Amino acid sequence: MSYVVSATFAASLVTSPAIGAYLGRVYGDSLVVVLASAVAMLDICFILVCVPESLPEKMRPASWGAPISWEQADPFASLRKVGQDSTVLLICITVFLSYLPEAGQYSSFFLYLRQIMDFSSESVAAFIAVLGLLSIVAQTVVLSLLMRSIGNKNTILLGLGFQILQLAWYGFGSEPWMMWAAGAVAAMSSITFPAVSALVSRTADPDQQGVGQGMVTGIRGLCNGLGPALYGFIFYIFHVELDETPDDNAHLTHHHHQQTAIIPGPPFLFGACSVLLGLLVALFIPEHPHLGGPSRGGSWKKHTSPHSHTHTHSHTPPSEAKEPLLQDSNV
Repeated sequence: MSYVVSATFAASLVTSPAIGAYLGRVYGDSLVVVLASAVAMLDICFILVCVPESLPEKMRPASWGAPISWEQADPFASLRKVGQDSTVLLICITVFLSYLPEAGQYSSFFLYLRQIMDFSSESVAAFIAVLGLLSIVAQTVVLSLLMRSIGNKNTILLGLGFQILQLAWYGFGSEPWMMWAAGAVAAMSSITFPAVSALVSRTADPDQQGVGQGMVTGIRGLCNGLGPALYGFIFYIFHVELDETPDDNAHLTHHHHQQTAIIPGPPFLFGACSVLLGLLVALFIPEHPHLGGPSRGGSWKKHTSPHSHTHTHSHTPPSEAKEPLLQDSNV
């Protein structure tokens, strides 16, 4: 199911840039902002009315007016639980090292195509559309085949491998055709996060799904803040200036830099090194976390027998019954 959600996100990536560019050119950017805000509000209303609650009945609040503790409202609460389980820690480190360059890439890549690689606005829109279409195919047909044939962990490793190749290609590429070829590889690398989400969903207990996915989402949110700043800093160190409306002299300088530099895109090469580290960490993620390793005192699984379940609770202190979130395994 997670790859279907990611595929619909890729489908919106295909259509939204073209629609926004057309409306902005004909009616102005103000209409685009208003329309985007209206769609976001409609999305919130749809979630409130149509999306069912996933929490078990016993864990749901008694009413809308139920008090919320500071611990529940703490945005860093899920991040502090990362180190409670070795499998969760490995997954979160992998997500951090792989999504950090991806978040930085999203913030600067399309401007990089225009200013450094001399893409026109139409070429950038076409690049986004083609990348989105290929991502839909990768996250539906290709991902489902890989999950059934080589397994969850190997799918993650394969996606990280494609991401390393894509970022290295972006980093060393100096011609527009290289960007198009690397974009096809980038579509294949989009299978990584759906595979990670599927692994977390398979590993966590039914009543811990939201917490497990929340930790991964929290890591991604952290990367969304750090990635753009990191990419901007690396561009600055290597004297690659990305301006929205550069003058002619600046454009000639950018073009000359692109022709003479050994590494036209230094941040992308740094991102490839980061993903390589994430790939090495992902090698230690167990293939079947819920089956590997002995249970600790705080680990309680739904597939255990009622007798062992009662015995475990009779000897486990209440303070340990909340952790770890996922089944621990030896790394």
